[in-house]
Amino acid sequence: MAIPALVLFFAFHTLPALTGLFYSFTNWRGYGTWEFVGLKNYINLFKDARALDSYLFTFKFAIVATILVNVISLAIAIGLNAKIKFKTTLRAIYFIPNILSVLIVGYIFNYIFTFFLPDIAQVLGINALTKSILGNPDLAWVGVVILAVWQACGFNTLLYLSGLQTIDDTLYEAGSIDGANKWQQFKAITFPLIAPFFTINMVLAMKSFLMVFDHVVALTGGGPGRSTESISLLIYNGGFAGGEFAYQTANAVIYFIVILVISVFQMKVLQKREVEV
Repeated sequence: MAIPALVLFFAFHTLPALTGLFYSFTNWRGYGTWEFVGLKNYINLFKDARALDSYLFTFKFAIVATILVNVISLAIAIGLNAKIKFKTTLRAIYFIPNILSVLIVGYIFNYIFTFFLPDIAQVLGINALTKSILGNPDLAWVGVVILAVWQACGFNTLLYLSGLQTIDDTLYEAGSIDGANKWQQFKAITFPLIAPFFTINMVLAMKSFLMVFDHVVALTGGGPGRSTESISLLIYNGGFAGGEFAYQTANAVIYFIVILVISVFQMKVLQKREVEV
């Protein structure tokens, strides 16, 4: 069973990756003839203002979204882990956004940001929101963050709930006897004991948000202008529609290395914190 599995893995994973790496050293446009250009594509990427803008937007979006998702998900998980009524039903409700199509939800949020929210703001006299934030180059990324956080919270909440349920209730009872308040119990008991789940959530969320694509397509299409053009969207647009197949393949190779380095760095730092606590 190992050899067929190895052949399938090589055919559908390794071979396409190696083929892409090969074409990143050419000037192939996705059709026609091509020539070797060496490291030209990689060198030109560092001089490409459009690529730099995409990297800045993607990192700004990913950092903000990762922090918000983990803070909100942990708060929701703690609430759902408490002794409340309809606990199971509420858990299912909070998980629903995660199983919905990002594109469909994105189009709904597009309507909310474009029509519903400005109408409400006009009635309430909030001038700053009377126009769609998706049409503002300085605020459009906020709309993408809101959609991404709303959609991702369900999955991260589920992971935090799994961690919270591994904590023995007797620890909280002992903490209460010692006079610890809720915040002290969270700081001394809850957070240290769910440290591995915090590590997993941070790494998965950051990786997922660095690869953002659907949310941008559904909400802004990369606009206004190119203010919300993520790296994945740039690779897709340039590679498949812009005749830059080899050039954007080089971009994809660099971005793969960037994501790999960030993920390994996160794992190292966060796992070290797990040991310390």
